Amino acid sequence: MNQAKVKPQRTFTGRHMLGVILAFFATVVGVNLTMAVLATQSWTGLVVTNSYVASQNYNELLAAAPRQDALGWTGPWEYDDGRLAFTLTDDAGTPVHVLDASARISRPTHERDDRTITLAAAANGYEAEATLAAGIWNVDVIARRDDAPAYRARFRLAVQKGG
Repeated sequence: MNQAKVKPQRTFTGRHMLGVILAFFATVVGVNLTMAVLATQSWTGLVVTNSYVASQNYNELLAAAPRQDALGWTGPWEYDDGRLAFTLTDDAGTPVHVLDASARISRPTHERDDRTITLAAAANGYEAEATLAAGIWNVDVIARRDDAPAYRARFRLAVQKGG
């Protein structure tokens, strides 16, 4: 006669439950930490340093946009070999001369590389030396005429290695 082997029943104990709970919470905490690290490395979320102060000028910025559009000015730009060049022209393609022009150069992810440079008048517009490390940069150009901003433009610049 053959006797069937009987496997002993395994019971689910408190230690097993503790292992399941610890594994669950370790997974949740691990995913949260990963997401937090990725979020802080990709974008600070900071658009302006002081939102209240920025909001005080918001209506003026909104009112200035149609005036800028009515001028018909365009501002092609280029970045090459450590120089940022900006040309401001009217509808007819004639260069527009302004009192001064500046560019705020910033990273979209942090503030430590932010700086403002003055664009000097050049043969074909305005330019300045701007050595930028490889990566993504935001450039905000402001051209002033009669001590008031007449033209604002924002563009994104991707600098390759060797800049």
